[in-house]
Amino acid sequence: MKAATAYINTDALTHNIRQLHLQAPNSKLLAVVKANGYGHGLLHVAKSLPDADAFGVARIEEALTLRAGGVVKPILLLEGFYGASDLPIIVTNNIHTVVHSIEQLEALESAELDNQAVVWLKIDTGMHRLGVRPEQLDDFVQRLHACDNVAKPLRYMSHFGCADDLTSNVTNQQINTFLSLTEGCSGERSLAASAGILAWPDSQLEWIRPGIIMYGVSPFIEPDRSAEAFNLQPVMTLTSSLIAVRDVKAGEQVGYGGIWTSERDTKVGVIAIGYGDGYPRTAPNGTPVLVNGRIVPMAGRVSMDMLTVDLGPNAQDKVGDEAVLWGNGLPAEVVAEHIGTIAYELVTKLTSRVDMTYL
Repeated sequence: MKAATAYINTDALTHNIRQLHLQAPNSKLLAVVKANGYGHGLLHVAKSLPDADAFGVARIEEALTLRAGGVVKPILLLEGFYGASDLPIIVTNNIHTVVHSIEQLEALESAELDNQAVVWLKIDTGMHRLGVRPEQLDDFVQRLHACDNVAKPLRYMSHFGCADDLTSNVTNQQINTFLSLTEGCSGERSLAASAGILAWPDSQLEWIRPGIIMYGVSPFIEPDRSAEAFNLQPVMTLTSSLIAVRDVKAGEQVGYGGIWTSERDTKVGVIAIGYGDGYPRTAPNGTPVLVNGRIVPMAGRVSMDMLTVDLGPNAQDKVGDEAVLWGNGLPAEVVAEHIGTIAYELVTKLTSRVDMTYL
């Protein structure tokens, strides 16, 4: 009997990458492995992706972990560098960097470097989080072209703010803005992340940047746009075990705060996983859990080490049986919708107490 265990299926990861190559056959693929490979294990994920052309991370520490682990393909710092002291480390380790601010530009201009930095200039096309505004673009391009510390040609990228909302016109506006601003540029471009790859083919340029879809989780909430609908397989299956099966009478309450009261005589299963493992404490009654091939509802508040489910009055489940919290048979995005969050948060917030088993 095993407590909280995340099974990581690297065959599914490889399968998903191949599907994405079919989705965007003319694009190079930058596999986003930030946040510990979306909770799947940074180095394990990267080493399981021979078909990726490059990797994307958020922090320089993530990039250095990949380099120390033997990853030699290009790595892009998606937020860029945080200070001038990072620049010698970046060029020494052949790490690419995004530039999105005047502070980064000035640091590049004043640095003394042994090699040139490969720069991806980020353009704010409407998300207004990071990036050079359109009216600033010409000045940034001219200064970067004049900077001896910067490799040429420049590369260009932007990021969508509403690509998962198929009813919004914002994404079309961002695509048009980016294509107009980069028309005639000699450098490669990247615009499409997960939702863009699947739903906005005009954004599939020289590079695509799959994140959550690479792990077999859809960025959309529409049932007809599930991961399975795109022939993507869940890479993570989070499981634990029943450690108790208890008889509960009608009218009895279960768990902290007594937030669930049984409406019938039933059997309640206690599963060895809780918020100490990263399962959200905010999960409400009715959140689905898969036990012996059937969906059963959560019953009561998630505690640090356990949660409880209503197995039903005729349940034959027994101590030691496996429960699937999300993954095969129960998509993470379905669980996330019940909890009121997104699947990105579920998979990235698992704690070190969860055993990671690679298949």
